[in-house]
Amino acid sequence: MPLNSTRGAGSAKGFGFTAGAASAPVDVDYLVVAGGGGGGSGYGGGGGAGGYRTSFPGGTKITLTGGVATPISIGDGGTGATPALPSTVGGNGSPSIFSTITSTGGGGGGTYNGAAGTGGSGGGAANGCSCNTGAAGNTPPVSPPQGNPGGNANSAPFGGFGQAGGGGASAAGGNMVGSGPGGAGGPGGEGSANSISDPTSPVTYAGGGGGSSFGASGGSGGPGGGGAGGRITTSVPGGAGTDGLGGGGGSGATPGAIPTGAPGGKGIIIIRGPSTATFTVSPGTNTVTTLPAPAGGCKVATFTVSGTLTAKG
Repeated sequence: MPLNSTRGAGSAKGFGFTAGAASAPVDVDYLVVAGGGGGGSGYGGGGGAGGYRTSFPGGTKITLTGGVATPISIGDGGTGATPALPSTVGGNGSPSIFSTITSTGGGGGGTYNGAAGTGGSGGGAANGCSCNTGAAGNTPPVSPPQGNPGGNANSAPFGGFGQAGGGGASAAGGNMVGSGPGGAGGPGGEGSANSISDPTSPVTYAGGGGGSSFGASGGSGGPGGGGAGGRITTSVPGGAGTDGLGGGGGSGATPGAIPTGAPGGKGIIIIRGPSTATFTVSPGTNTVTTLPAPAGGCKVATFTVSGTLTAKG
């Protein structure tokens, strides 16, 4: 009697075959930070921080299909504004994307004749134009919010020579301080601390860039990688946002008739799963570590460049 050519899993095993079993799904926490916005040029506002979204601690995890590569996209920081006439706004940062989570790039800093950009956190405004209100953060809106608005500036033409700071993950950008040539730049908004990569060492991410000043001090960068604003009369450059933290760039970065803005910092994505999971990342510049107990006993994949994550349960 001929053998039946169709075998179920049980009969296949009976003849010495091993059926290919799918890897178990893996529940993971995430931190997704986008690229920060660039600072504005010539009495410009600071760049807004990249959008900040996280499930850690206590949020809703994402379930990854076992053995399937998940694309990871890391957002670049926005370009600092160029010293062209008329002065220009800073460039917006690029989004960072993991699975269903997208964090929006930070908004670029404004100038006296250009509005700041909206984004994960909004860019800071500059005085002397109708666009003296800081740009909106958490754009597009998500819950919890991914960022905050930039600071405001004086509406009177050249009524103040300090400009506003960009928004940060946990606070709005600071308004310009004072008026006249002695007006100071507003500080960048504060970022948010997170311990997803190590419960014993929280890291602060997504601080806003500081606004520049003509004759007083530029605004400080927001904690979390925000760059400080420059001071034009003494050729103090503004600071770039910190890569890997998604900080906004400071405005008025280099000396000149109309100083350029500083660039925003690149974003980052961190994925945390159980210690029993296997994480494989590409390219090799991204890393996988295991946190020892009692620090959590978890697998942590850190992405500083775009690539893929394959998780197996």
